[in-house]
Amino acid sequence: MRKIALILSLLCIACQSIGHAGQANIIKVDFYGETIEVPFSPSLSIAYNVPPSKETIRQFYDIANAQDYQSTINTLITFKEKHQLNDWIYYQLIRKTAQQISPKAENYPRYTLYKWFLLNKSGFDANLAISTQGQLLFYVHCDENIYDIPYYMANDKQYVCLNKHDYANLSFEKNASYPVDVIIPEGQKAFSYKVTQMPDFTPADYTEKDLQFSYDNKQYHFKVMINPQVQTIFTNYPVVDYASYFNIPLSKETYSSLIPGLKKSVKDMKQKKGVDYLMNFTRHAFLYEDDLNNFGKEKRMSPEQTLLNKYSDCDDRAALFFYLVKEVYNLPMIAVLYPTHVTIAVKFDKPTGHTIEYKGQLYSVCEPTPQDQDLRIGQVSPSLKHMAYSIAYEYNPQ
Repeated sequence: MRKIALILSLLCIACQSIGHAGQANIIKVDFYGETIEVPFSPSLSIAYNVPPSKETIRQFYDIANAQDYQSTINTLITFKEKHQLNDWIYYQLIRKTAQQISPKAENYPRYTLYKWFLLNKSGFDANLAISTQGQLLFYVHCDENIYDIPYYMANDKQYVCLNKHDYANLSFEKNASYPVDVIIPEGQKAFSYKVTQMPDFTPADYTEKDLQFSYDNKQYHFKVMINPQVQTIFTNYPVVDYASYFNIPLSKETYSSLIPGLKKSVKDMKQKKGVDYLMNFTRHAFLYEDDLNNFGKEKRMSPEQTLLNKYSDCDDRAALFFYLVKEVYNLPMIAVLYPTHVTIAVKFDKPTGHTIEYKGQLYSVCEPTPQDQDLRIGQVSPSLKHMAYSIAYEYNPQ
């Protein structure tokens, strides 16, 4: 009986994709201020009103693979290449396209199937799995260190979960999942979470935020342009390693409204005093709150997110300070990781105060997070002086 019901459901899927050949429709995808016209063949509109199973997923793929999908993929990839989108940003485009084809709230499995199909046909090695409770899980091959999302290993490859956030109440530890084996020739590439370029947001989408702090008995004000869409991009971004995290840049409008002003402020200062100025800006232009109280979990914010948010913690300030020193002075730096804290040490021509030796070089600690006492360059919080640490990231301009 179950087999007959399955066959009928598969016929239902197949029948609703037949008779739609001909001129492709155009779906309009709003991508952070830019509208992209994506051709979409009516024959690709495939019904999927059955519980996810290996059989129906394979059937969905076989039907979709036989239709005219190439014009859709070509448009997406052309946009990716033209705007040099990193994989994570491109995935946001895939998500928005799938949302236009099959709204997430109306049919979550169907929406997920389209994401999976489009990502694979774009060249990425992505898999689906079904949990013991019947949830449809979406994984992608990624070789990087990702710390707060489930993963599984297959053929010596790491597959990380792209839709964990949609299953807040699912215990991945207690519920097994079973990968769906579908061979998709185009799906070869590993996915990267590295974000080295932000989208070209529309200037009209920015708002002005006033940042101020006091340094050497003088008040400094910066009117920084910020864009709430940055938060959207990183809403479900996982905890990545410090090499990836510290190198997320600012968008062009935000950069132009902040970095030239900081360079002007430190222009007549000696280098160490200028770094001290940037250190105090990072400490005092924002309010402190740890991630557990702020978000309920560990969350590393990019420098632009720190500028956007009212509160930030030591990870966020370390990343912002690192970015500012890199852009203003481009000095060698290391990220120093303690069990409950992270800070930055900078290599000057002449070391100052407490130094950390790494690979034969001396780095002066520069604490970008407010402490119980006002620390200068080369001063370490007493609570950290005798604590073990590791070097989480090294930056060398050369």
